[in-house]
Amino acid sequence: MTTHQRVKKHAERVPKARVDKFSERRAELGEAALTTLAALGYARTSLREIAQNSEFSHGVLHYYFSDKVDLIICSVKQYKARCVTRYDHAVESATTYDELMEGFLKSLGDTLCDEGHVHRLWYDLRSQALFEEAFRADVLQIDRSLEEMIWRIMSRFAELSGEQPGMSPSATYALFDGLFQQALLKHMSGDTKAVEKMHADVREAIMRLFTPPAKTAPGTRKRRA
Repeated sequence: MTTHQRVKKHAERVPKARVDKFSERRAELGEAALTTLAALGYARTSLREIAQNSEFSHGVLHYYFSDKVDLIICSVKQYKARCVTRYDHAVESATTYDELMEGFLKSLGDTLCDEGHVHRLWYDLRSQALFEEAFRADVLQIDRSLEEMIWRIMSRFAELSGEQPGMSPSATYALFDGLFQQALLKHMSGDTKAVEKMHADVREAIMRLFTPPAKTAPGTRKRRA
């Protein structure tokens, strides 16, 4: 059952005129519970546990969410949707290969340092999807949106470099997602150079996919005959 189906089923409890308000309240609760969810992780999470670590009662959470799967997916989907827009801004504002490179690397480093605990929840959720069928449809949907985000960035690199990527969208996404997940583990283990190493690895990967445009040499004065 996808999140949309859960919302529809849950919304049947209230009059149709209140369905939109019901969905808005779910979004608010999902956003507010994100910090607690990220701290606890999937295995230690239950609606009752989340209620004990937040300002919401167990009854309120149970009314808006059918179970912890419903709440976790709602929270992670909202967060990842914001991540996508952050990278889109880096793509739209860059006018050169170097600007795009620096913008992409900065966004990766900032989100890893500032929001690593939430990314950890996402990877936990994705791993659980291998065992829990209830997660799979939504996890695949989130994963697809992240793949499309990476492909938009790589397509912009292609435009600015004049070269086409030599890998498929799924393979390209797997490459950068793997580098990010590896850096996240090192960062959360106390490695102070995790971000620096990730920047170097991502930069090298991009330069292997797209040759940087040759820099125009400074103009020289022509000699008079």
